[in-house]
Amino acid sequence: MQKRLKIGHRGAKNHVAENTIESIEKALEFGVDGIEIDVHKCASGELVVFHDFTLDRMTNASGEIGKYTLKELKSFKIENRFLIPTLQEVLDVIDKKCMLNIELKGKDTAAETCKIVSHYIENKGWTNDPFLISSFQEKQLEEVFKINKNLRLGVLTKANVADAMEFAKTINAYALHPNYTLLSKDNVKLAQKEGYKVMTWTVNDDESIKRMTSYGVDAIISDNPDRL
Repeated sequence: MQKRLKIGHRGAKNHVAENTIESIEKALEFGVDGIEIDVHKCASGELVVFHDFTLDRMTNASGEIGKYTLKELKSFKIENRFLIPTLQEVLDVIDKKCMLNIELKGKDTAAETCKIVSHYIENKGWTNDPFLISSFQEKQLEEVFKINKNLRLGVLTKANVADAMEFAKTINAYALHPNYTLLSKDNVKLAQKEGYKVMTWTVNDDESIKRMTSYGVDAIISDNPDRL
């Protein structure tokens, strides 16, 4: 039986501010098999690693992240301490130590993500395998599939596993990423029988981690990767 993968959600979210270099380094310290991050495209075109569509919850700034340039975003602080990283900065820190699940959060993120990933594969010694591109946004996943059929895709859902599976077929997805509250032993087995990895989120307490493990999921994404 293949081992269940341990994936740090936005780094090690419950230990250090999410989606920061420091949080990613903490997840690596915990020996994760993978790290999940979110990307948005900023006004100057770069991909930045940040979850929310607005800066208000996490930073000392306000407004939509997509309306600021990278230079402006770099002047803001997360929790008055940390900087907003670019996707390349995260890749350089991970440096092939584990897999990276890039969630396409903002619009128009697919093409730039493919471009950066291809650069790291062609010039930095990475292969396709450590990359997993996921999203709730079907349009973004369809665009990645159109640009690069070799990249592994994950279909996120917090609504319906069966519907996610139907869409997954159209883009030859590698994995389903259902919220853990949607899962049962039966639908996990069904998804795996159909050829998909089941990578569930966001599983934080010991009881839920134990339950998901008993269902035989392929990976657990957690704010507490040290508990996995």
